[in-house]
Amino acid sequence: MAKTKASRPIPTTAAHRASRTILALVGSLAILGGCQSLGVDFYEPSLKPSDAPQTAENAGAGDPRTRIGANEHPRIIASYGGEYRDAKTERLVAKIVGALTLVSENPKQAYRITVLNSPAVNAFALPGGYLYVTRGLLALANDASEVAAVLSHEMAHVTANHGIERQRREQEVELAGRVADELFANSIAGRQVLARGKLSLAAFSRNQELQADVIGVRMLGEAGYDPFAAARFLESMNANQRFSAVDPDVDSNLDFLASHPNAPQRMELAKKHARAFGPEGVGDRGRDYYLEGIDGLLFGDTPSEGYVRGSEFLHPVLGIRFTVPEGFRIDNKADAVLATGPGDLAVRFDGLTDDSRQSLSDYIASGWVAGLDKSSIRATRIAGLPAATARASADTWDFDITVIRLKDRIYRFLTAAPRGSPNLEPTASAIRSGFRKLSAREIRSLEPLRIRIVEVSQGDTVASLAGRMRGVERKVDLFRLLNAIGPGASLSAGQKVKIVTDR
Repeated sequence: MAKTKASRPIPTTAAHRASRTILALVGSLAILGGCQSLGVDFYEPSLKPSDAPQTAENAGAGDPRTRIGANEHPRIIASYGGEYRDAKTERLVAKIVGALTLVSENPKQAYRITVLNSPAVNAFALPGGYLYVTRGLLALANDASEVAAVLSHEMAHVTANHGIERQRREQEVELAGRVADELFANSIAGRQVLARGKLSLAAFSRNQELQADVIGVRMLGEAGYDPFAAARFLESMNANQRFSAVDPDVDSNLDFLASHPNAPQRMELAKKHARAFGPEGVGDRGRDYYLEGIDGLLFGDTPSEGYVRGSEFLHPVLGIRFTVPEGFRIDNKADAVLATGPGDLAVRFDGLTDDSRQSLSDYIASGWVAGLDKSSIRATRIAGLPAATARASADTWDFDITVIRLKDRIYRFLTAAPRGSPNLEPTASAIRSGFRKLSAREIRSLEPLRIRIVEVSQGDTVASLAGRMRGVERKVDLFRLLNAIGPGASLSAGQKVKIVTDR
């Protein structure tokens, strides 16, 4: 939960949502990447890119298309937690982009590469040569060729003018839809026109993705990287998606696979084009210098967002912490902290700046939550701080509302349970009792998690190395994910691997 942004008030419609529906309140961000999540067929696209790609540097200022990248850049930065500024990491990524530029369809194309300060696993491009990769993707990759595989795909979108072409096609489909609506109203003919437009756009986007895949694999091979890295890293991203999903059927919409099509056929197509450079094992993976370049990379949340440590949420900047009951899972979002537990129980925590100094009882009654039982409002103290509690009900849900004042901020807990659940009060009580200020010593002792590169010693196992990790759960599974170690795979003495620790 970021310190710099006051969290939005809970919408009045929030009283109608709970459990996974509460997660949806902060999980419905628009996809920012330039790629679509669509099914993939085998397709042999034309590989010829645009002969005159639009760039912010060389295009006329009067053409609005040329300003897309520059105009969208600040929004991308804000949506992904800002830039991750680390000289070693930036040099590493710049080295990869430089090698790919030399073999790209347009070596004169200038690129601006930005490492985004986000744990999400994503990369994308905007018209004008704006490339983005998250530190989360860098943490998941195990060598330079895997990062090169992702970036070459995105660079292909730029050289082939895909962003501008897709925007034009989307505008055409939207215009056709408006015309159909005016001519046919809600008739079957009108709906058929809209459906054909959507199918046409889907096929167009799919072909762009496949074209970028093919160009990207060619760039990998010609730059001397392992051309099979594209298929290999797709498998790692699939594994990450399964590991990270709160619900196995729900994808994180800030991650690569939410904004790019993925299917087993796509991996096979990548392998097919990689074989043009020889059997698996050809090309440089760039593993040693890559691991050296990400040693110390920030992992997970930043200090300004607060840290999740098992059943605890700790925010060193705000100086607060709270715990959730056993069996709950904490998810630290940009504008709120969410926790889900057994029995469809859910908790939302956020905070906002408030200089009005009104009583907390009056604040609860001020209309920011629907279904409030005003007679239930009670003033109290929590951890020695002014507080107030209340109950609300809506639809099939009951809610406990708890607000706490600390200096000029109000912190809010919204605990939801199915109507009549006996677990609402015990859960809300446990949440309230787990809230307190952090001491100065505790704040000083809190350190962010980082990727550390260690060498496997004789006798080390997956379990023993995973046991060295701190501040994370499911240590063995996470160790296997970060190092792309499948079931049954063994470690070798002298091998370099990634662990996560706050030391």
